[in-house]
Amino acid sequence: MKPLLKSIHWSLGIAVITLVLAAIFSVISTFVLSGVTWAVGMIIVLIIVFFGVFFDTIGVAATAASEKPFHAMASERLNGAKQAVLITRNADKFANFCNDVIGDISGIISGTASAYVVLQLSIQLGYGETSIQQFWVSVLFTSVIAALTVGGKAIGKTIAIHYATPIIYQVGRLLYLLEVKLNIKVFQSNGKKQKKTK
Repeated sequence: MKPLLKSIHWSLGIAVITLVLAAIFSVISTFVLSGVTWAVGMIIVLIIVFFGVFFDTIGVAATAASEKPFHAMASERLNGAKQAVLITRNADKFANFCNDVIGDISGIISGTASAYVVLQLSIQLGYGETSIQQFWVSVLFTSVIAALTVGGKAIGKTIAIHYATPIIYQVGRLLYLLEVKLNIKVFQSNGKKQKKTK
């Protein structure tokens, strides 16, 4: 019963975070895209796609990484090693945030941005909103973005599996900097409890 309640609590929390982040990203993307040309809009869409692929790669690396190498790094007092241990211990939640929250939001925002770019391109080329030309431009652009997203994630997964340890160590170093410089803790360290349950 307790694991179920914890799961429900996590799911509700992540749903609220997703709602907030989706609203923020949507507002930012709409603001950035307003008034730009279709070429600049296309670059922005590609950046959003890359952003999603990047976080998907990190999420997969978290599930593929082993905790053992980071314990060795922590014993040598390397900055970020303890944070990397916490990432691997919370791999399911970390991957859920990176892959599902950030990844899905990026997919939704890139779709909305793509529609805006298609509209701008159609206006530039003098096509009507319901013309067959705009339809094919929309199909072509959407297909290219979908192919880049899926292909990018496929490459990212391969990289994540083969280089999981260095990727998560670099993320751990970033989390270490956040803790030291900005006093932002992503994970609460509860190592003793974790060891007892294993």
